[in-house]
Amino acid sequence: FNTVLIHGLVRDSQGRKMSKSLGNGIDPLEIIDQYGADALRLTLVTGNAPGNDMRFYNERVEASRNFANKVWNASRFIMMNMEKNVVEEPEDFLLKPADRWILSKVNSLTKEMTENMDKFELGIAVQKVHDFIWDEFCDWYVEIAKYRIYHAEEDSQSAQCVLWVLKTVLGQALKLLHPFMPFITEEIYGALVPEEESLMMSKWPEYKEEWEFPRATEVMEHVKAITRGIRNMRAEMNVPNSRKATAYVVCEDEQLGSGLAMLSNAAQNMAALNKLVLQKTTEGIAEDAVSIVVPDATVYL
Repeated sequence: FNTVLIHGLVRDSQGRKMSKSLGNGIDPLEIIDQYGADALRLTLVTGNAPGNDMRFYNERVEASRNFANKVWNASRFIMMNMEKNVVEEPEDFLLKPADRWILSKVNSLTKEMTENMDKFELGIAVQKVHDFIWDEFCDWYVEIAKYRIYHAEEDSQSAQCVLWVLKTVLGQALKLLHPFMPFITEEIYGALVPEEESLMMSKWPEYKEEWEFPRATEVMEHVKAITRGIRNMRAEMNVPNSRKATAYVVCEDEQLGSGLAMLSNAAQNMAALNKLVLQKTTEGIAEDAVSIVVPDATVYL
């Protein structure tokens, strides 16, 4: 941090270069005491490119701290549910479309980040892993996984499968995030995989061709589009989440329909529905139903 300040690469919120003569410098130890070392490191790398100055705002460090909290809470949820379960790699047929999707996503992330790191594009690399963990892993996959975890008594194999995927993807994401946030990642990884060596000494993740699942990715992108469409429509019409709705998804593609059916329970929870019906025609749907058009399907509420 001091090296960055000495070379005048950091500016204050008014755009002035930080310097002792202006008295606008920031003591990094005070920032670390308030937000944490990982949050400061992440802030200095995120959104920064070689040759460009960056403005320093406490709000940016606060956002980085919030991301650290997001990672910590998601990890606690996963490890809390692993305590009573033996997490072993499942048979391939047990993997649901969402499982294949998140494995494919972290696999693509690994390939892209490796290329960025080789080119010293640190700002681009850290933004990619940040977006993956916050959006795709925490906001989507973890929420989808909750249904199978909470219904483990009905299908224990499915619950074991989703816990293995959660542990595997989180472990790989922590390795990718480690160069930017070494302290929190080391702490979590030590608890997540206690039988392995220090995360700092572990091998950088490698791209795996067997983790590419384009069909599952297509299904999951449709689920996300449907869920977003329902949420947006409910917000536009001021319908509270406590008021459950029935959604009909009209889809003529049989393969896509079968994939959506496997995720219907999770979609119900995420879109505040009491029922999600998949069918090929509009038969039985009220004429005054609100429609939402998504790729290859139409949703009626």
